[in-house]
Amino acid sequence: MLLIIDDDIAVQTSLSLLFRKAGFAVLTADSPDRAIDILTAETPELVVLDMNFSIETSGEEGLRLLNVIRRMHPSVPVILITGWGSIELAVQGMKAGARDFITKPWQNDHLLQSVRTALNLAQTEQGPTEESRSNRRTARQQTGFEQIVGQDASLLEVLETISRVAPTDASVLITGESGTGKELIAEAIHQNSRRRTKPFVKVNLGGISSTLFESELFGHVRGAFTDARSDRTGRFELADKGSIFLDEIGDLDPASQVKLLRVLQDRTFEPLGSSRSRTVDVRVICATNRNLEEMVEKGQFREDLFYRINLITVKLPALRERPGDIPLLVQYFVNNLKAIYDRPLLQVSPAAMKWLQTLPLPGNIRQLKNVVERAVLLATRNVLEVEDFQRHLSGQAPQTARLPGVGLMTLEEMEYEMIRRAMEFHQNRVARVAKALGITRFALYRRLEKYGIAYNADE
Repeated sequence: MLLIIDDDIAVQTSLSLLFRKAGFAVLTADSPDRAIDILTAETPELVVLDMNFSIETSGEEGLRLLNVIRRMHPSVPVILITGWGSIELAVQGMKAGARDFITKPWQNDHLLQSVRTALNLAQTEQGPTEESRSNRRTARQQTGFEQIVGQDASLLEVLETISRVAPTDASVLITGESGTGKELIAEAIHQNSRRRTKPFVKVNLGGISSTLFESELFGHVRGAFTDARSDRTGRFELADKGSIFLDEIGDLDPASQVKLLRVLQDRTFEPLGSSRSRTVDVRVICATNRNLEEMVEKGQFREDLFYRINLITVKLPALRERPGDIPLLVQYFVNNLKAIYDRPLLQVSPAAMKWLQTLPLPGNIRQLKNVVERAVLLATRNVLEVEDFQRHLSGQAPQTARLPGVGLMTLEEMEYEMIRRAMEFHQNRVARVAKALGITRFALYRRLEKYGIAYNADE
């Protein structure tokens, strides 16, 4: 049973017809007092709450009622309905515990999808069953989990979470350091969803400039700009009925964040150069290695977009937090490489395996895979020893002695470390650091903001 709380009879009637047609039983309330009476006597499965009861209250009455609902029925999901101009109000509601927010005028399909997702999540949050607990260690054997290797409790908790969330349409934010396998988790979510037979479209937002953002994500029509000689289908339209994976979302510039929020909010967009709106049905999965909450506090990432993408957050552990999984990963990589390079007798000695567990591996799984593959490529023996790995980590030529060995750090990590050390050496004097690094001060400022390195803005 759903409870609709709205003082507009027309909205009540419209929503009631929509939900009843979809098979839900419906109760309605036109005031907070009437809503509380119903909530005292009944426990609805879900509440749809309009935030604005009147112009005079400016949403305050809706927020107060939301807090009352959360106290009376903490486990009942609440979906907020508000105008586009009141997004900030909806964000306050999300902070107070609302499950989702929908802007007016709403799309029926989108609203129904939000309701079903909230109900599905409410069921999954009742906690894992005894059966799911007993199956924790076989979670990898499910569709899409085969390549997720490890038995550490932190990883198994991630697998359990995504196995419960994947069948819903909830937006998922995957966080974790570079190389921890965020794309692999995104693929597993898609493969375990009802959309598994539909497209899974990957987009690296960090590699798309702001000038190309609209064309890449939403497409363009012929003549939209110079060299636009034909229509182009955007990534969102390619992902229709399936899932779209937005990687490195923390690198998105403010203007593009606004455009992305629009399409995530109502699932409609206009291709560049077109005035005709198009509608898509997509499941959104995002990933970042940055701290979005800190970025929100600093004004670098929109708070409303943050709450739109992280209905469920999955944090991947760094490899150093689960060293016991390193032998499993190494063996997995070696088994794959045996077939690729036709070396069936290939193996890693116990001493080498133990030594690999002591490596810092800031590049996580990606770096470990690189280390193993390089050793396999250049080893002349079938049993890999410590020295087979060491020679590829320490660097060979004298002129590269000051640089980390290949595979130890990504280019981004090297850039961060170089800038951090330069700032420390030159006592945060931006002009001197820029000159020492051979870049402009503007370019340095951009990198300082990107990596969250403190600097004197008055210099």
